[in-house]
Amino acid sequence: KCVFCKNKVISREGGLGKEMSSDELYEKILELAESGVHNINLVTPTHFIGALLPILEKLKSSGELRIPIVYNSSGYERVESLRALDGLIDIYMPDFKYASSELAERYSAAPDYPEVAEAAIREMIRQRGRYRYSTDEPEILESGVLVRHLVLPSHRADSIEVLHRLRAIAEPEDILIS
Repeated sequence: KCVFCKNKVISREGGLGKEMSSDELYEKILELAESGVHNINLVTPTHFIGALLPILEKLKSSGELRIPIVYNSSGYERVESLRALDGLIDIYMPDFKYASSELAERYSAAPDYPEVAEAAIREMIRQRGRYRYSTDEPEILESGVLVRHLVLPSHRADSIEVLHRLRAIAEPEDILIS
């Protein structure tokens, strides 16, 4: 419920999705892969982890999916949930929104966001290691952690602190920052 959410229409107003069975979703993912997409991007999937796990396990064990699976999240993730995904996600793409608990409270009602996101990103890095580009298409990320950060107007100092925190938990070759 970030006040600046760009996915508000999708995430809060509803009516845009389609209910699918696990088998239907599995087949849809394979269909998308066949269509030539570069990855399967799971956007804000945290509340679906329980349903996604068997699908992701089947995709990985079958060897049918030859493109990366992206876990695209706010960064506000429980480490325990991420551990359940170990070996199933190719690219983690978390936000790191704030270093300040006050800003996190004001804009996302989550004063513990900085600590939670930092722990989550550490776990993502532990799972994926150094980022890697495709050998076939060098501009396409194949594996790793891509951290996104939005500079908030009038809060440049917080952005600098976010970068300091990222540097404290990762080597430059461990993460990409966007």
